[in-house]
Amino acid sequence: MHALSASFFLQMAVILVACRLVGILAKRVGQPQVVGEMIAGVLLGPSLFGYFFPDAMKAVFTQESRGILYAGAQLGVGLYMFLVGLEFNTDHFKSRAKSAACVSVAGMLVPFILGALLVLWLQDVPGIFTEKVRYFEGALFLGAAIAITAFPMLARIISERGLAGTSLGTLALAAGAIDDAAAWCVLAIVLATFGASQPLQIGSISIGPEVLAIGGSILYGVLALTVGRKIFAAFGRSAEKHGKVTQPVLMIVLALFSLAAWYADIIGVHAVFGGFILGIAMPRGLFADDIRRKIEPFAVAFLLPMFFTFSGLNTKLDVLFESELILVGLAILAASIFGKFFACWGAARLTGEDNATAMAVGTLMNARGLMELIIINIGLQRGIIGESLFSILVVMAIVTTLMASPLFELVYGRKHRHELQPVVEP
Repeated sequence: MHALSASFFLQMAVILVACRLVGILAKRVGQPQVVGEMIAGVLLGPSLFGYFFPDAMKAVFTQESRGILYAGAQLGVGLYMFLVGLEFNTDHFKSRAKSAACVSVAGMLVPFILGALLVLWLQDVPGIFTEKVRYFEGALFLGAAIAITAFPMLARIISERGLAGTSLGTLALAAGAIDDAAAWCVLAIVLATFGASQPLQIGSISIGPEVLAIGGSILYGVLALTVGRKIFAAFGRSAEKHGKVTQPVLMIVLALFSLAAWYADIIGVHAVFGGFILGIAMPRGLFADDIRRKIEPFAVAFLLPMFFTFSGLNTKLDVLFESELILVGLAILAASIFGKFFACWGAARLTGEDNATAMAVGTLMNARGLMELIIINIGLQRGIIGESLFSILVVMAIVTTLMASPLFELVYGRKHRHELQPVVEP
């Protein structure tokens, strides 16, 4: 046990230093910190660290300590999705519901069509899907992976550019929220039909994994967003009374998060679903702000780097240089970038947006970020995809995320700055 704890602390020091250094470099070239951490995770894996220093990598990331790393990664990503749910604002839908729905539907429909077409070819390519994956499961999974949007990153770009409350900001946030909610629902269906859990035996009654996952998810969602929301309102009143979230309330919230994650896991979906729905059901205002202030720094600074590194340890970029997989990688990257961008751009134009705004929406919706890593890690853990497709989709997540900020600046940044310049009277 002593050796295991020592190994864990060593690898955490390596992870945090690497993520910080690469994060600083990312920020210097105009990229968000999270992009640097995503890249750092890959660099710590077999693609760089393990390639040049295989013995050192085995010494730092021992097989025994990877179990702890996995548990910490799941806790980090679960808490992160809880915080995403806590920021989920349904007010975005009210003013731009029609336009947002059109952009979101187009941004989902085109990637799913492209995903379905690609799987006709990819299902016979070794290392892409596991043997037990059926066509429709592969098509739905790849479609969800291509269609997902980095909603938290999208929200941060809009906030940093001062676009919150503008036509573009509201449209992009609403479309991104609908898009991600639909993608997560599709992933839940894939996990349910894939039979990720064992049948539940209650007396002589056997409940199949599909019924357990879909029925359990619906039951949890309905209860959390109706009865749960009314009960959780007491947390908001307590925060207003004391001017903060007290420690006992924080402990109760974390216990509820743990129960939600546990429940989502045992019904056959994933812990992130439990955390995300619980976050949506929680009260807003002072409670939500203080919860984020208390949880987010540790979750983002300590736990999420574990998730990036765990993803990186499963990423083998050398497979991308195999002749057939180069073509597969280029095809998936092209479908992901052009399918999503042109679908969202075209839908925005059809709903009356000017070209610059439509292009900005397409650019923002095209970033995959951490949300992509979450989806593909679930797919790898549940035996839906192989390491080759996992590695290809990691590259796609990094490339599309790297593109977001500079492309947004190119298609909309100058226009927006010009509009914000004060008019000088002659």
